[in-house]
Amino acid sequence: MSTPSQPVGQTVSHYRIVRKIGGGGMGVVYEAEDLKLGRHVALKFLPDDLANDSQALSRFQREAKAASSLNHPNICTIHEIDESDGRTFIAMELLEGQTLRHRIAGKPLEIQTVLDLGIQIADALDAAHSKGIIHRDVKPANIFVTNRRQAKILDFGLAKVSLKQDTAAMSAPTIDVEEHLTSPGSVLGTVAYMSPEQVRGKELDARTDLFSFGAVLYEMCTGMLPFRSDTTRGTFDSILNRGPVPPIRINPDIPPKLEEIINKALEKDREVRYQSAAELRSDLKRLRRDTESRKTPVPSTEAPVLEKSWWSRRVIMMSLVVIVTVTGALIAVSKFYFGRIPRRIDSIAVLPFVNTSGDPNAEYLSDGITEGVIHSLSQFPQLRVMARSTIFHYKGRDVDPRRVGRDLDVKAVLTGTLAQQGDELRIEAELVNVSNGSEVWGEQYDRQISSMSAVERAISQDIAEKLRLRLTGEGRLRLNRQSTDNPQAYQLYLKGRYEWNKRTETTVKQAIRYFEQAIDTDPAYALAYAGLADSYLILGTWEFLPPRDAYPKAKEAAEKALELDDSLAEAHTSLAWIHQVYDWDWTAAEREFKRAIELNPNYATGHQWYGIFLTNRGQFAEAKLELERAEQLDPLSLIIVTETGEPYYFGREYDKAVEHYRKAVQLDENFWPAHFFLGIALEQKSDFVYAISELQTAVKLSSGSTEATAALAHAYAVSGNTSQAVTVVDQLKTLSSSKFVSAYDFAVIFAGLGNRTEAFQWLERSREERSLLDDHEISSDPRLDNLRPDPRFADLRRRIGLPQ
Repeated sequence: MSTPSQPVGQTVSHYRIVRKIGGGGMGVVYEAEDLKLGRHVALKFLPDDLANDSQALSRFQREAKAASSLNHPNICTIHEIDESDGRTFIAMELLEGQTLRHRIAGKPLEIQTVLDLGIQIADALDAAHSKGIIHRDVKPANIFVTNRRQAKILDFGLAKVSLKQDTAAMSAPTIDVEEHLTSPGSVLGTVAYMSPEQVRGKELDARTDLFSFGAVLYEMCTGMLPFRSDTTRGTFDSILNRGPVPPIRINPDIPPKLEEIINKALEKDREVRYQSAAELRSDLKRLRRDTESRKTPVPSTEAPVLEKSWWSRRVIMMSLVVIVTVTGALIAVSKFYFGRIPRRIDSIAVLPFVNTSGDPNAEYLSDGITEGVIHSLSQFPQLRVMARSTIFHYKGRDVDPRRVGRDLDVKAVLTGTLAQQGDELRIEAELVNVSNGSEVWGEQYDRQISSMSAVERAISQDIAEKLRLRLTGEGRLRLNRQSTDNPQAYQLYLKGRYEWNKRTETTVKQAIRYFEQAIDTDPAYALAYAGLADSYLILGTWEFLPPRDAYPKAKEAAEKALELDDSLAEAHTSLAWIHQVYDWDWTAAEREFKRAIELNPNYATGHQWYGIFLTNRGQFAEAKLELERAEQLDPLSLIIVTETGEPYYFGREYDKAVEHYRKAVQLDENFWPAHFFLGIALEQKSDFVYAISELQTAVKLSSGSTEATAALAHAYAVSGNTSQAVTVVDQLKTLSSSKFVSAYDFAVIFAGLGNRTEAFQWLERSREERSLLDDHEISSDPRLDNLRPDPRFADLRRRIGLPQ
């Protein structure tokens, strides 16, 4: 992002630029001399590439208007907003010191400092709220601490005026109420400090600032954020559903009363949160008074207490000795019987192994061993193992295993490192008990790269032995044969999975090349065939290839994998999906899904795809159970979280479907399938404005997905914008000459336009190209309801084997 260049000495209006102070995404700040009044001020300019952005300019102007209407010692004073050479700027009070963010810098502040600054910040918020101004972006970066320890709230760029102003506020200077500067339901502010109502996109009042202030107080006391995650969706989930670690655990110096204040500010239900900044300020002041009074010695007016007798002291001491001795013995016995064997550990998360080699080319090895251990441990039916897609959200992060364990609701967390030097590997692993942070098990393995797969099995078997897990004879055989003795083939397989997991057209095609090379190196390598099947499935499902080009190759690879090793749950799942969407062999599909889940109850994708199968069959209650199980195993998988809404959508429970899809959007606003499903669900509620908005977002985020584009055209059609729908049809027809466009997409649009003849012609083409069931659910798709009374629809369902 470019920022305006203001050379030192240049004059802007009646200000002479002295030096650049700093800058960010929404502004760059300079120190300047006011040539009229002879004082130094701070000038804030919009970056060049936002200068012509009406929304950014409106925010900039709002910042000046909101702050300038407030005359308070703890709010940065705004002198004026002006324009020079077409460039808008704000002249404000020049502050000397540093932001609270830099003051904290990952370390807790002294409690007295927390109270002093906290009272000032609360007072400033009370002043703003009394004039109907909600800040909406309270965070340490927007709070300045001067060299005189005075707090100053900055950046009212996201501020808005509450429509429920009190009488005093009505006499304040007029500020324009925000007029649709953001889309309905959008969230504003900085993610880590958002209130639950901000995350949900609800109407906000002053209590949202109090929640954010609670997060700031927490960070001031602990040096840490109360709601932390590497991703937006993870942070949203914590804000909505999880409580922070009690701050007193992190910093024992925190007074219990201060922890109570923080907890009350961080209440997720705003009805039981602090109701005003004044109330919060009063509690902080009271605590400061009590804290200071405890530090002042109070002369005693009472007579000295007579010393206890020698005999009484001896009895007390002997009693204490006995209590300590007995307690120690009980602890020792409990450790002996219960500490050695963690009997209650029935769930585990394997964090991504850390590549400590310093060589990014070794990442496939650290990722590979992580996946291998997850896969191996998943074979033990007594153990719930978190899925890869959830676990890899923690890759590259310095995380607390106990925190991860609590977030994922597992009893133990496995951490590990991998270091490569030439052909030598050093792998270290440690299993941590989440309840108390103790090490359950730990080991170091020094091996050749050629024995990587053996190390994965060794780690899994050592953990299983420690946890006293048992496998049947078939299970042990399955665990040992899902590999290859050829180290080169295994490394090629790991590289293939590494590329496949990136899920782009380019990387999936690269994965195919690696899997094919692994098969050339070891023609009996079943896992490599399973990887090949999964790759062609992705190409077909995401319309990178036509179904007739992708699915037969996927089926051939899956069948070969099962020919070599019939115990691969992944291959059974892939074959089941092909039987459903391409062969329309429902009996075979259900048999394969059930076999996959029997072989590996921890395979989240197996439960997910079986849930979609049941949805296609109209068995919505059973589908919900399978998808809920998938989400339990893989709670951070965006596609699984999204698809938990499908049985509700196709079962016509649109309110519940919208609830599920909104949850997925909140987890990651950039995940286009969540916007897609939310859009089509809102359309069924006749909420066309929001439906079209969500579908437009889906099209944009997906770089023009034809499925999302067709859904948008259908929404245009049913909302009465026929011409726009027809325009999209023409665009898709033109696109189809160079790229595969599903016939089902056209059928959906023509159904929306009420053109049954065209709709059935395209449905017939869709049947011929085998795209009727590939993520489209023709069996229950509400967008085709106007076609269902036609006998041709029942005939089509009969010909693809769907229940009548």
